[in-house]
Amino acid sequence: MEEMVEQIELLLEQNNEQQLQEYLNNLNISAIEELIDELPEYGPLFIETLSINRAVNVFRILDFPTQERIIKKLPGTKIAEIITELPPDDRTAFFAELHGDAVNALILHLSRADRKEALALLGYNEDSVGRLMTPDYIAVKKSWDVNRVLAHIRQFGKNSETIDVIYVVGDKGVLLDDIRIREILLVDPDTKISQLMDGRLIALKATDPQEEAINVFRMNNRTALPVTDDEDILLGIVTVDDILWIANEEYTEDIQKIGGTEALDEPYLDINLFSLVKKRVGWLVILFLGEMLTATAMGFFQHEIEKAVVLALFIPLIISSGGNSGSQASTLIIQAMALGELTVADWWRVMRREILSGLMLGTTLGIIGFLRISITSEFSTLYGPHWLLVAMTVGISLVGVVLWGSLAGSMLPLVLKKLGADPATSSAPFVATLVDVTGLIIYFSIAVFIMSDLLGK
Repeated sequence: MEEMVEQIELLLEQNNEQQLQEYLNNLNISAIEELIDELPEYGPLFIETLSINRAVNVFRILDFPTQERIIKKLPGTKIAEIITELPPDDRTAFFAELHGDAVNALILHLSRADRKEALALLGYNEDSVGRLMTPDYIAVKKSWDVNRVLAHIRQFGKNSETIDVIYVVGDKGVLLDDIRIREILLVDPDTKISQLMDGRLIALKATDPQEEAINVFRMNNRTALPVTDDEDILLGIVTVDDILWIANEEYTEDIQKIGGTEALDEPYLDINLFSLVKKRVGWLVILFLGEMLTATAMGFFQHEIEKAVVLALFIPLIISSGGNSGSQASTLIIQAMALGELTVADWWRVMRREILSGLMLGTTLGIIGFLRISITSEFSTLYGPHWLLVAMTVGISLVGVVLWGSLAGSMLPLVLKKLGADPATSSAPFVATLVDVTGLIIYFSIAVFIMSDLLGK
């Protein structure tokens, strides 16, 4: 990259447009994308210098802030070329990020047919499969033979998003089957398409959530999937490259939510500092107010703490153990749900597993806590003359708190999913806050029960 940047800077100094064009056109599009990141001020120049096909291929892999910055500085003719040549799905994704006035201005560069197509795709819900699909595909009839199909591909395949899969449709455009190109290439040219159909069709609905499409692609090892309406009429296809982009965005958003912040709309280094603070402050305030309940819980047990100050020494231990177990459980469940490994219907199986694992984990920590206090008391008076009661209180409390943390952390994502919310919002900080407060109540309640004679004096 350093060598490429030096070469580009040299050509820019020499103002040698022809050599710059030749140099850029010989690079991989991923290398040009990296150059634009390294030299953002020259991004528009690079796009304008490239041949139109390569310019479009570079533009479509840029993140939206960079696309927007570049499109504002390009001449009108180049903007028209790029918008016209962009694949329909990439064009839709770009338009969806823009403000209404900008979309209206750019859409005028399209032909009437392309404009109608763009508006139709934008009409689908933002998070639906319809926003990802492209109407550029190869469709054939089941009565055709392989010779006719190959001739059809030669004529129209260049404009298709992919020819890896060929789609078989009925007279009214109803999707009947999909056939991989290898199946067509490896049979006798006189073979009828109906003979190659196996009925093992996998299709998406235009109204399906994009997250569902990610799972379908993952489970079925496909490079493209057809998209139909409610009457099974073929509307378009979704390709795996679009799904990879969406999967990356979804998982990035989930990670940000798991960290207790609103999802960032731009890359971390590109987002405005004020916007970054605004994304984080709301959740921090909510978490802060939640943690204030910890003080309320401690105030409720103030009398017990005054009678046995030693109990206060273990408050951080109890809080952190419950919060850690809850955070572990919520992270595991959120990931499993994102990967399609479990659904809300599996709640009882999850609860049983977390009850058992919570008991085992809590017992492990409880034994360690009990032994640690017991061994320390052999050499120190730190825990006072009633160290055995303290050790029992801490040991049993750890079992209860870790069990509760595991249950809360595992059930909260499922409850939110059932209510229609994003499970990722049940992030580690929120689970930890919930378990902090309830953990203190469990701890002091057990202390009152075990040390009742001592605390009653």
